[in-house]
Amino acid sequence: MTGHGKLTGKIALVTGASRGIGCAIAQRFAAEGALVVATARHVGHEGERGTLAETVAQIRRQGGSAIALAADLEDPVQRGNLVPQAEEAAGGLDILVNNAGMAEYSRIESMPLEVFDRTIGHYLRVPFVLSRAAIPLMRARGAGWILNLGSVTALSPSRPYHDFDQTGGATAYAAVKAAINRFTEGLAAELEADNIAVNSVAPSTAIRTPGSERYIPDGYPTEPVEYLVETALALCSVPARLRTGHIAHSLHFPLACGLDVHTLDGQGKLPPPIIPAWAHPGLIQSALPEK
Repeated sequence: MTGHGKLTGKIALVTGASRGIGCAIAQRFAAEGALVVATARHVGHEGERGTLAETVAQIRRQGGSAIALAADLEDPVQRGNLVPQAEEAAGGLDILVNNAGMAEYSRIESMPLEVFDRTIGHYLRVPFVLSRAAIPLMRARGAGWILNLGSVTALSPSRPYHDFDQTGGATAYAAVKAAINRFTEGLAAELEADNIAVNSVAPSTAIRTPGSERYIPDGYPTEPVEYLVETALALCSVPARLRTGHIAHSLHFPLACGLDVHTLDGQGKLPPPIIPAWAHPGLIQSALPEK
């Protein structure tokens, strides 16, 4: 691990880091020199796939630094204690990645109220609580970055409606993801003067993860997670005065900015992204960042 990475000296708290997108972000940030506090419900054991212990072990095998910190974000006490515990364990906090969540799709007429409440809790309440706790810590350090995980489902369904829009059951989830985008934009305005950047990143199409694969049809073409992760890194390594309030998407952002996309260990490169024909048409015209 080199001593001059983009995040050298920074401390990043990444939620939902035991697998999927959170695990990938934790690896890439560590490869750029961050000390990563990886959190999920349970630590587990090294060698056990889909655990914090394995995420941390993988980071350390690649020469990075990471700490595993278990927290059940559905538990109000554990949720409230997470940011202070992370700061104490790592010695500070510069970056918060609000990634954790478990999507539960259901058509509105058949969705139990507790599922609706959990959806709001995972994707709006948790980012609110963790961001609120992180802000004073970042302000004390003179800068900070908050990154929220969005979703392309936050965009309005295109007409004529696709089968997924009609029967997929994503309406409540999508509505909360639209809310987190507006939360991101508003919080960016509140914190720009404090040099705290607030951005959102979402897949341009779909990324197959342990949490999402049950909603992705067999044979549906998905995108590599590395494009989203490189976008996440770009949104967490530039001062707020240069890049805040963006609702970015994994393929569109690197293409618009001319970013090189690296492997999770930072050692290799992927080809430039190609926007597929099935990407939401609204992404072509909106939310592209300035170069």
